[in-house]
Amino acid sequence: MKGSRGEEQQFRVLVADDVKVIAQSISWTLEEAGYETAVARDGEECLKLARSFDPHVVILDLMMPKIHGIEVLRRLKADDWTRHIAVIVCTVKGFRTEIGRAKQLGVADLIIKPFEPEDLVAKVEKARSARPAGAMDTAKFLLHRDTGVGKSSYRPELDAAGGFFQLWGTRGSIPISGPQFMRHGGNTSCMTIEYGEDLIILDAGSGIRDLGLALAAQAPRKLHLFITHTHWDHIQGFPFFAPAFIPGFEITIYGGRGFNKNLEALFRGQFDPDYFPIQMENMEAKLEFVYLGDDPVRIGDVEVSWEFTQHPGATLGYKIALPGKNIAYVPDNEIFQGYMGQPELIPQDPELLSLYQPMIDFLTGVDVLVHEAQYTPEEYGQTVHYGHSSVPNACFLAKITGVARWIVIHHDPGHSDDFLREKLNLTRQLLAGLDHPIHVTNGYDGLIEYL
Repeated sequence: MKGSRGEEQQFRVLVADDVKVIAQSISWTLEEAGYETAVARDGEECLKLARSFDPHVVILDLMMPKIHGIEVLRRLKADDWTRHIAVIVCTVKGFRTEIGRAKQLGVADLIIKPFEPEDLVAKVEKARSARPAGAMDTAKFLLHRDTGVGKSSYRPELDAAGGFFQLWGTRGSIPISGPQFMRHGGNTSCMTIEYGEDLIILDAGSGIRDLGLALAAQAPRKLHLFITHTHWDHIQGFPFFAPAFIPGFEITIYGGRGFNKNLEALFRGQFDPDYFPIQMENMEAKLEFVYLGDDPVRIGDVEVSWEFTQHPGATLGYKIALPGKNIAYVPDNEIFQGYMGQPELIPQDPELLSLYQPMIDFLTGVDVLVHEAQYTPEEYGQTVHYGHSSVPNACFLAKITGVARWIVIHHDPGHSDDFLREKLNLTRQLLAGLDHPIHVTNGYDGLIEYL
């Protein structure tokens, strides 16, 4: 419990997170910014420190031992001694039910892991500027409550009617862990798009495990899982997908033709007793395997279409059309394979362009492009034909398709957070040089955006 402002009265922040390395990282970040901090390892300790430490702000993880974060929030807001404390929910989960419940209970803000340190400090600063420098005492709070002060203040609600998407896994090849990967995460490919009652799942890498835990806490429903291809990093999480073991869930698994085995056999192979102790027959959800045809798949008001990518094996990229919005998900695609020149010179090779015209046409005009750019130019010289794009070639794809928003995914397992930050800066520089300075960011596990 220390800060960097000497003996003067400090703004106090209570960090409630049971993962030691994350709690310490948050605490150190805030202490460097001048705040006094304390750490609670479970929900019970958080409630005790909320009274004894008297924080101005609580950074609260939802998945807490002993007492769940939502229940901690409810108790804080129900107690006259603690309800004045601003609570910032910090979680890897972003499903509507949890966010909605937190908002109903009066959460001040939300931050999704992993996040940039400056984003966390900015949210704490916002909470600080929105309240008096010292904690509101009970008498002042009761007066505030009884006189109705602030009841007419402007409080806009987040509109989720347009749907939202979330990234659950953004690594390629193999899951990874370690402090150098905390910002972007280490789960392999998985993304969801939710619109109304319909949930589209894209790929079943290790990230689908966390998705499954979130879905298992909800009522059984119908799920639509679209697989780009069956390399390990895109299916390896399926044996750990909780809804598949819960009666009442219906899971339709879609894939393309061209595999050496049929789609169901490829999934079933993961449950071979020599590899895994549980069999597919133990899954109590209704499973259906469907091969994609030429026509788009219609799911409520959502339409899913596909195109082959440049990657070893039968690999697809998907375009998901929602009312008024298109999102493309293309995690494995070696665009302009073998080209290592300047991206602005690609148009001088019409044969190269014509080879990739179907994919260019497929992606032209999408609102959000979720696409890889796995290798730097230096790395690409050693990885041609691996099935993944160089940064310059992916930048030209973004320009020629006219996309306005690009989220880079399928990060190499050897690329640290710092390396990915520098690679993103290079990406932005190249896009500016192509006169296409669009909004481009790195995807990370837990990223959620409303449409």
